[in-house]
Amino acid sequence: MDDLTYDEVGATAGEMPPGYHHVRGHRVIGHGRGDFERAADALLAGEAQRRAGARVELSETPMREGTRVTMRLGLGILAFRIPCLVVWAERTDTSAGFAYGTRAGHPERGEERFTLTLRPSGEVAFDIAAFSAPGRWFTRVGAPLGRVVQAWMTRRYLRALDTR
Repeated sequence: MDDLTYDEVGATAGEMPPGYHHVRGHRVIGHGRGDFERAADALLAGEAQRRAGARVELSETPMREGTRVTMRLGLGILAFRIPCLVVWAERTDTSAGFAYGTRAGHPERGEERFTLTLRPSGEVAFDIAAFSAPGRWFTRVGAPLGRVVQAWMTRRYLRALDTR
């Protein structure tokens, strides 16, 4: 994990660090064991990102700690290469998820966590937590636009696994 571009590895699991823009999102995406299992399979295969519009390459599927994730967003010369490294991943009977952190070349610096939970009520909840800061000159200049894009992508991720 020596090529990550931030120091606060794992901070999306709790109190997120100061000095970054914070994002949290939540959505109930289904109900019951079947919906949870399908969503967990999709999540750990990078489908939230693909269905949200990113081109995704994974070094292994399902994702686990150490998986290299390379996404591309945009078209032609305006496509951004977005390299990440999975810093946490787990799957249990009632939860599944992963967090990835930014690597050199990513337009931002920070971490994003995607978590599915099968609640005792049967609801399948999808939660996203992220902290980020501009990582390159053009994201510093376009920081307000970057926040709009991040909020838009978070909404797309949350809808991407909805089974209802």
